[in-house]
Amino acid sequence: MQLSVQENEYYNRQIILNNFGEVAQLKLKQARVLVIGAGGLGCPVMQYLTAAGVGSIGIADADVVSVSNLHRQVLYGMEDVGKSKAEQARSKLILMNPNIVISVYKENVSVKNAIALIEKYDVICDCTDNFSARYLINDACVILNKPLVSAAILRFEGQLAVFNHQTKINYRDVFPEPPVNIPSCTEAGVIGVLCGIVGSMQANEVIKIITEIGETIEGKLVCYDALKNTMQSFKINTSGNTIAAMLENYDYNCENPSSAIKEILVTDLKKMMDENKEFQLIDVREKNEFDLVNIGGELIPLNTVLENIQKIDKHKMIIVYCKSGIRSAKAIELLQQKGFVNLYNLKGGILAYINEVDRSLSVY
Repeated sequence: MQLSVQENEYYNRQIILNNFGEVAQLKLKQARVLVIGAGGLGCPVMQYLTAAGVGSIGIADADVVSVSNLHRQVLYGMEDVGKSKAEQARSKLILMNPNIVISVYKENVSVKNAIALIEKYDVICDCTDNFSARYLINDACVILNKPLVSAAILRFEGQLAVFNHQTKINYRDVFPEPPVNIPSCTEAGVIGVLCGIVGSMQANEVIKIITEIGETIEGKLVCYDALKNTMQSFKINTSGNTIAAMLENYDYNCENPSSAIKEILVTDLKKMMDENKEFQLIDVREKNEFDLVNIGGELIPLNTVLENIQKIDKHKMIIVYCKSGIRSAKAIELLQQKGFVNLYNLKGGILAYINEVDRSLSVY
């Protein structure tokens, strides 16, 4: 395999680097990298791996672009709202570098597809935003002996690590058990530029693994604080956690309350609406989200639920929804502590409603 004239010109500024050269560039061209999650971290990772010349990139994400994504997911624009993140990413990345191959998987990684997806690639990049996915991806990489570059962001802080590359250190050595009461970016927020900083670092680790230049951060957890502009590195000790030979249950809803919460499917809600059944529908998102798109009901933002408790009927069925089901579950837990027993969480939130019931609302 050789580089074309166009490729030599495209990658010239990194080819001329000491200890890099055409040898490293050819390694990139032959490499296959799977990016799981095309959001805040996934965008800069995909952009820099594309620009660096990784020959084959896979993008796995079932989500669509929403307006609230745009401040940090800078690969997308207003024209992409409501469209598949994976597909829109591919169309933009190919324009950046037509010399590479990009495969799209419009699905979230699950127990059913993790092995089949991951085994096709040389290096795996975890850019997801929930612990269920992180444990699943980690365990699949251990089973398949695939190096994993994992990162996470929240508020003004980011974390980065390399697992299962030259050692047996893996994600479970950092988090032996799923943590509890961890807020999501939807609830706690995230500064947009943090995604670019940590995502770029993540792409850099992938490039080092492929080209075998420099030293990776394997064995360390790197933590970046955007407010103080400081970076700390912590040694990861092997805890001796064993990984099962097969994937099992990964329903770690760390963002959700631990108490039992009843759920209702979006199709059942639509049927109840069509039949004019009596129930109370409550939206616990913020006003700007409600104004952008909603499926009716009364707006009571999550942080005002308890002060508006008198508006909630204890004698009829109450269905609570938000964007994805996380904030509505928290609202239900708060109300259950006040004696409510008639509460149902809309499974998957308004995103599920849009995807399964009314695609004409695909502007969120």
